[in-house]
Amino acid sequence: MTDAYDRADAARTEPPPFGDERATLTAFLDFQRDTFAMKCAGLTTDQLRARPLLPATLSLLGLTRHLAEVERGWFRNVLNDEARPGFWKHPDGSFAEFDVDDADPDEAFAIWRRECAHARELVAAAPSLDVLGHQRPTGDQSWSLRWILTHMIEEYARHNGHADLLREHLDGRTGE
Repeated sequence: MTDAYDRADAARTEPPPFGDERATLTAFLDFQRDTFAMKCAGLTTDQLRARPLLPATLSLLGLTRHLAEVERGWFRNVLNDEARPGFWKHPDGSFAEFDVDDADPDEAFAIWRRECAHARELVAAAPSLDVLGHQRPTGDQSWSLRWILTHMIEEYARHNGHADLLREHLDGRTGE
């Protein structure tokens, strides 16, 4: 087992019941991020790589790598126009985040945590939730920071449901 996904590192802070829009959205996104970390906490590398819901190919490690890519895509590339390439690619350029047979959990969790931290910095630095990010290379689609934050909450909530099922099949652990 590695410290990258140790249970002691997986605690959640409840979103405050009062706050402005940015504080509320960012607190709920962090709550969802923390929930995902809790679902992965205390598992072995083999458990994180396991695909217990056949014929589905989902694993907790694949979801971790996917969420790192989603953080990179929406915050670095769309919001901040960084044009960063994906972390895990096949030789043909297609995404390989779900190919985890030989994937390193330490690497995946470090990248995911780094992308989450960078996203927090970008959100904090944005002058308002009305700031627009653009799809590249065409730039023909735009999204507000407000939309991106809401979408990311939805993205994590959906994948946390997947993580619930995976975790229950791995070791019987259920709940939050």
